[in-house]
Parts: sequence; C-alpha cells; structure tokens
Amino acid sequence: MRAPPHLTSVTPLAKSRLHLSVAHADNEPAPRTQPAQPAAPEPCRTLLYAARTPDDTLMAHLQSCGWVLALARTAHELGRRLTPGMSYAGIIDMASFSPHELGPLEALLRQQQIGWIALASPERLADAEVRRLIRHYCFDYVKLPAAHVMIDYLVRHAVGMATLSASDLASATPPPGTPGDDEMVGTCDAMQQLFRTIRKVANTDASVFISGESGTGKELTALAIHERSPRRKAPFVAINCGAIPPHLLQSELFGYERGAFTGANQRKIGRVEAANGGTLLLDEIGDLPLESQASLLRFLQEGRIERLGGHESIAVDVRIISATHIHLEDAMRQGTFRADLFHRLCVLRVDEPPLRARGKDIEILAHHILHKFSSDSARRMRGFTPCAIEALYNYPWPGNVRELINRVRRAIVMAEHKLIAAADLDLAQYAAQQTVSLAQARESAEKHAIETALLRHRHRLAEAAADLGISRVTLYRLMSAHGLRDAEVASGPP
Repeated sequence: MRAPPHLTSVTPLAKSRLHLSVAHADNEPAPRTQPAQPAAPEPCRTLLYAARTPDDTLMAHLQSCGWVLALARTAHELGRRLTPGMSYAGIIDMASFSPHELGPLEALLRQQQIGWIALASPERLADAEVRRLIRHYCFDYVKLPAAHVMIDYLVRHAVGMATLSASDLASATPPPGTPGDDEMVGTCDAMQQLFRTIRKVANTDASVFISGESGTGKELTALAIHERSPRRKAPFVAINCGAIPPHLLQSELFGYERGAFTGANQRKIGRVEAANGGTLLLDEIGDLPLESQASLLRFLQEGRIERLGGHESIAVDVRIISATHIHLEDAMRQGTFRADLFHRLCVLRVDEPPLRARGKDIEILAHHILHKFSSDSARRMRGFTPCAIEALYNYPWPGNVRELINRVRRAIVMAEHKLIAAADLDLAQYAAQQTVSLAQARESAEKHAIETALLRHRHRLAEAAADLGISRVTLYRLMSAHGLRDAEVASGPP
C-alpha cells in the first residue's frame, strides 16, 4: 500500500502571486524586512467521515484517538460540515457509495482544504472511476479490511497535506484591503510561466506586445511590467485605441496647441507626452486607424512628437506596451495593420492564458473575488456549494476573468443562502447533479414557511412562532440558520 505516485513526496507549493519585492531592474537592494506571509491554517481535529453505512468500531477507535467525528451520508450533508478556511482530514468509504453517487462527491474530493483517505474493497478498486477519483484527489487509500491503527496514522498525514494546500490558497487570496489587493492571482503552470516572463521583460526597455483573449487581464500584466521596471516611479498611462473616435485619436495621443481647431481654448498635453519617463499602454492597438498608425510609427522611429497645430518637435522618452485581443498577423495580411509598426511594437511578446486553461486557478480566483466583494451583500457569504464548484470547472468561460468577476459579484447580491450555488451563478446547467436531495428540499421548505409566517405577522416573532407551532427561541435560531436574521437587520424594522 502506498500513496498515488504524484502525492508520494511533499514538494514546496508553487508561489501563487507575483510579489512587488522581486526582480527590480535597476538592481536596487530589496528591503531588509519582507511582508509577513500568511500563516498556515491550524489543522482541525474534526474528522470528516463520508459513508452510507459507517463502521461503528472504526468510529469508536478514531474517537478514542482524539478525533471529533463529523459523519455525512450524502454529498450535500458533507458540504454543510465544512467551514471555509479550515483544514480537515477526511475518510471516504468508496464501498458504501453507489457509482451514480460518486459524481456529486467529486466536487468535495477536489477541495484542497480536505486531505482525503479512501477506503475501498478489492471489488470497488476494479472500477476505473473509483481508481480515477483516488488517484486524482486522495492522499492515500486503504484496501479493506485494514487495521484501524493504520487508518488513524494516515489521516494524521492527510490533514497535514491539506494544511499545506490551504496555506497556498491563503497566500493566493489575501484579505480585502491588504496591499497588493489588485495583484494577479494564479498557481497554475501557465500563470507561473507568465510571472517569469513579466520579470524578464521588466528588466529591459524594449517594446512589449501582450496578446490574449478579451477579459484575461492584459492591462494588469502591463501594469505589473511597469511596476517592476526602472520606470516604476514615473507615470503609467493607458489609452484604449478602440474607445476613441478616429478624428480625436491624433489629439489624444499627441496633444494640441491653443487655437489648433475650433474649441481648442488652451494647450493640451497628449497621452504620449504625459507618460514621459514612464510607460504608455496602447490597449486594443488592433483598432488603431491606418492614419494614426503612420503617426505612431514616426514617433517610435524618432522618439519625438509634434502637438496638433504646433511646429515644435518635442523629445519624449517613453516605453510602449501594446495589447490586443485580435490576431495582428491576420490584420497585416488583410492590410488593416502596418507590418512595419507591428515589428516595432512586438519586440517582446507576452501571451495571456485564457481562464479555461488555468485549472484550479478558477476556484482560487472565485474565492478571491468572493473575499474581495463580500461587502456587496448585507449577509456574510461563506463560500460555494459543491455544485457551484463543479459548474465553475465545467463552464468554458468565453469572457475569461472579467466574466468570472461579474458572475460572482452578481451571485453575492442575489444569492438567498450563505453558500453560492450554481444557479446563483446562472450556471446550473453545467452542474452534473440536477436533482434536489431530500435535505435540500426540507431546508428550502422550512425557510419558505418561516418567511411566509414573518410576512403574515409583520415580523412579530412571538405571533409568527405561535403560528408555526414552535417557541420564539426556536424561531430565532432557525432564522439565524437560514440567514433571515441578517436580512431582518439589513432591512430594519417594518
């Protein structure tokens, strides 16, 4: 018996954020005191036990070893046992779940805050789906029957592994309001490669071209390059070439003198001149008209500009970063973009990975966004349901990170429970489990009955409790459990 090959050794987890303290291009010494790293979460003594038919003797042994058991017979019940930010050890009895029940459990097995140990009979190990789940998500497995002492030994190691993963997630998702709150977040190989590329290109002064789909964060990458370059103390100026009418683009880029045209009552400095000494981001450069392309090419060749209506040649020292979501190679073949300008702009190239290719970063980013915008809602959101996590991974994300931010922010405001579900993200069709469990139906009906009674009696708790046939204390407890106390406080007295 041994752990799956990819989990047999503990390696340092990849750094998930691109910190400002690295790769200073001018060899400026780094400060002696580095920002404090997030502390690793303390392992929880609660042991999750997922089984349809639990082993009473195993439970008694684990309790005698100091574990507090949290038994769950369904995926929904297991999800409700979790506290966000806490690391757990978990035991899942594969033999007690039927094949169609393993799908809903996969979203929970995927969560990094739980170190799973699988219990499996030789017959279940012959199932390819069971072997896949164990191989991908479990720290180790035990072939039944097995000694209880060995299971206790393995779960202690599993909770340690979960603590390492939770520490990695904490470092990737800092609390709101901390420095670097808008930094780029990512742990996948594609993002780590992007971080390395940013460090390299920041050390030079050559023009950079950033390519990627809309919504992938090209402006964040440009800002990261600027902040790690020798020009970081000078201005960073961005202009969206596709958002400015063509007849105004020349004056926006290069400025104008007083009297240059009707309405030019005073001199205006253009974006290129405003970025003198720093960095100029030309976003959506593919939408730049051909006449403006010629003026920009002349500036790149000579390093000098002339304001509209002026005769003075002004020297400007600026680094150009350009970005677009279209394929400029196709635009050059179609004659809508100058090849000589492209070669001036694309000295160094950075490719932004789409969100669908970033693996577990999707879940990390979703938690980061929830953390950052949690104040949008009066109630405190605790996280995502297993079906929501599953939908996040199954959805293709054509709008990339921008779409993820919009969906999560909308769900924070519109969700009726403290856990965001796939339906709140408008992604219910991307969750495999479409059925509602008995526990979910009971919870929904109970909340609806309480809401109806409160409305009928205008939030007079004593009368609503009598109508429901329960005590006022019980009603108050149920309101808190369903998040109705938060809504009552937010709305104020009737």
